[in-house]
Amino acid sequence: MSAMPVPARLSCALFGLWILLTNLLFLTSQEAMATDRKRLFVVSSYHREYLWSQETQRGVCDALLKFGYLDTPEQAARFSREDFVESSRAVIQKVWMDTKRKSSQSDLARSSARILEEARRFQPDLILLGDDNAANYIGTQFLDTRIPVVFWGVNVWPLKYGLLDTIERPGHNVTGVYQPGYMREGLAFLVKLAPQVKTLGVLADESETSLSKVKELHRQAEAGQLPVRIVATVVTNDEAAWKAGALDLAKQADAIYLTNHNTIRDASGQSIDQLRLGAWYLRHVRKPDIGDAKQFVQEGVLCAADDSGYKQGYEAVRMADRILAHGADPATMAPVAPERGALILNRERARMLGIDPALISAPWVEETIERAEALKQHPEAP
Repeated sequence: MSAMPVPARLSCALFGLWILLTNLLFLTSQEAMATDRKRLFVVSSYHREYLWSQETQRGVCDALLKFGYLDTPEQAARFSREDFVESSRAVIQKVWMDTKRKSSQSDLARSSARILEEARRFQPDLILLGDDNAANYIGTQFLDTRIPVVFWGVNVWPLKYGLLDTIERPGHNVTGVYQPGYMREGLAFLVKLAPQVKTLGVLADESETSLSKVKELHRQAEAGQLPVRIVATVVTNDEAAWKAGALDLAKQADAIYLTNHNTIRDASGQSIDQLRLGAWYLRHVRKPDIGDAKQFVQEGVLCAADDSGYKQGYEAVRMADRILAHGADPATMAPVAPERGALILNRERARMLGIDPALISAPWVEETIERAEALKQHPEAP
C-alpha cells in the first residue's frame, strides 16, 4: 500500500488541528458564558402562599423573561416552584423571611441572620428585596457595599429606612420601587359603588405594612384629601380585639378600610391564617369595604384601586436590568412608583352587600373578581 503524499498528510494534520482549536474555542466560550452569568439574590419579606407574594412573583418572572435573564416560561415556572433557577444569562435564588407568620423580634433576628449567611454564600451581583421588612432588615446590612440593591413594595415613603438620601438622588448603592397607596382613588371608587358612604373606619394589624398605610390615611384625611371622614381606627395583633374592633367599626362607620391582617395572633400566640380571618370578617361585617391592592379583593373585600404587586415586581427587575446590563448607578436612580393598577370589584361581596347591579357593571369598574377566596377556602369558618 502506497504512503499518503506529504501534502495530503499535512492537510489532514491541519484539519485535525482546526477541529481541536474549534472545540477549545467552543469550550472556552461556554465557560465564559457561564462566568458572565449574573447572580441575582431575591429576598421576599413574606411567604409563598401569600396572595401579594404571588402577584409580585408574576411580575418578577415576566420581567426576567422580558429582559433576558430567563430563557423560557418553563424556567420561570421552575423558579416560582423551587426558588432557584439557572439560565444562559443568570443564576437566581429566592429566599423567604416569612414575617407575616413569624413577626416577633426574635423571629426577625433569626430570619435576617439566616438570609445574610445565604447571601454571603451565594455571592450575588445584585440583590432584589421584596417589601418593607426585607428593605429594613436586609437592605440596611448591604448599604454602601459593592453590591447594588433594588427594593420593591416599600409602603408610602421610600426614604424611611435610611437607605436613600433623597428621592431625587439616592446617594448610595440602593434604589427601588415603592407603593404610594392610591387611597384617594380607591375611596372615590368606593363612594361611586356605595354613594351613601360618608364615614370610614380603619381596621389593621400592627405590622410595619399596616402602620405605614394607617399613618398615610390619617395624613390625607387631615389634609382634606379624602372623600370620606375617618371616625375610628383599630390597630391590633390580638384576634379577640381585632374581631371586636371590626364589629364596633361596623356600628360607627358607613364603610371600612381593611388593611393587612396577617400578623394577628390567637389567645395562645399562634398566627392566624389571613384567609381564615377574612372569612370570619366577611360573614360578620356587612358594610362596604375597601383594600389598597388586588389581594384584598381576591380575598373578598368589595373593591380597591390596585397598588399592583405585579407592577412592583416587574419595575424592580427593570431597574435591576438598567444597573446590570446598562451600567446605571443606583446612587443616581430615583425610586419610582408605578401607575395605578385597575379599579377592581369583587362580585360576590357586591351581591352580599346589595350593591346596585347597574353599578357593578358600570364602565368605570375596570376589573372584576367573581369569588371571595376566603369564603371559598374556609366555607365552614365560624
